Amino acid sequence: MTVGPLSDILVLDLSRALAGPIAAMMLGDLGARVIKVEAPGTGDDSRTWGPPFVGPENDPQSSYFMSANRNKESIVLDLKTEDGKDALRRLIRRADVLIENLRPGAFDRLGFPADVLEELNPRLITLSITGFGHDGPEGSRPGYDQIAQGEAGLMSVTGTPDGEPTRIGVPIADVLAGVHGTAGVSAALANREKTGKGMVVRTSLLAAAVSAHTFQGTKWTVGGQVAQRSGNHHPQIAPYGSFRCGDGFVQIAVGSEAIWAKFAPVAGLAANDPQFAVNRDRVANRDTLIAAIEADFTNRTRADVLAALESAGVPAGSIRTIDEVYEWEQTRSQGLLLEVEHPVVGPVQLPGPSLRMENADGQSLVRTEHAPPPVLGQHTEEILDWIGTSDTADPYDTRVPAQA
Repeated sequence: MTVGPLSDILVLDLSRALAGPIAAMMLGDLGARVIKVEAPGTGDDSRTWGPPFVGPENDPQSSYFMSANRNKESIVLDLKTEDGKDALRRLIRRADVLIENLRPGAFDRLGFPADVLEELNPRLITLSITGFGHDGPEGSRPGYDQIAQGEAGLMSVTGTPDGEPTRIGVPIADVLAGVHGTAGVSAALANREKTGKGMVVRTSLLAAAVSAHTFQGTKWTVGGQVAQRSGNHHPQIAPYGSFRCGDGFVQIAVGSEAIWAKFAPVAGLAANDPQFAVNRDRVANRDTLIAAIEADFTNRTRADVLAALESAGVPAGSIRTIDEVYEWEQTRSQGLLLEVEHPVVGPVQLPGPSLRMENADGQSLVRTEHAPPPVLGQHTEEILDWIGTSDTADPYDTRVPAQA
């Protein structure tokens, strides 16, 4: 279970909900040992999020929690007590990475400001994920994904032109914050090899969401135009979006003039029609173009259209439901569906990791076997046995005098 480029790394996951747990899970996928530190009672907030819940009625398990907590051990510590803080200090001394997503200053108030963490472990890398940044005029605000999607402008460009602003159907700000956090930790680990020192890595839901603006951001910062909702059609490329066929929709991406020359005959259009000759013209005449394409496609089935597009070399696809995605053989071939043995539920299938690493012989360099998401406090006793007890006075323990 410790195969991977980070197999010698110990991660303490003090985060909850989604962004921090995703970062910790990604590090675990790469081989790190991840210890999830949870509060007594309900533990991670997401353990109560549902339905669906699975397992026995007297011990329901949240499928939401399972989505971000594979390859972890769970220890319950009450950080409001000296015993809990003492155990955490012992873990910090052994750890390489600590992940927290408390509101700015909350970890300091628990007795673990940056200077204490550095004194406990100068090599420690701390990943701190906040809602809106650790400083600035609104840095103290709590952050949840949908609030960040709205504040960061993502909802303003999602949905149909005549509809209301719409959240993206997955918690994209949380997910991207976790991904960016993982990238930052990886860079910090590489830097530690050169300097021997740890550091604090910071990101936020706001930063992650704004980083996803790409061309919608420069549309304003460079072009002076405020992006609007454009539904299922790309605002700056045409034809690029979903198109109605006789029995549903197909998606098409005509991303270059070379592809347009291949696509036009499939839709019964002339590639050199002056209304559509180059992308600028096609965007200007988008409504006319969509109507012309759908006038042809609605007389044909999706299968017929997709086959014609594939034969012509035009990027295209269908719109799958979530269940269809996990039944799709291509998804399964990429290791994107795992089966693990959950201690309460039994065999469960989970979405798999997105990264694959192989040597020149094709041998996997990351985990091929995965541990299930832990039940609350599942590993408390064995972790406490592992870290042992103190044989000297701890200067941070208020119950004993600091050593001279």
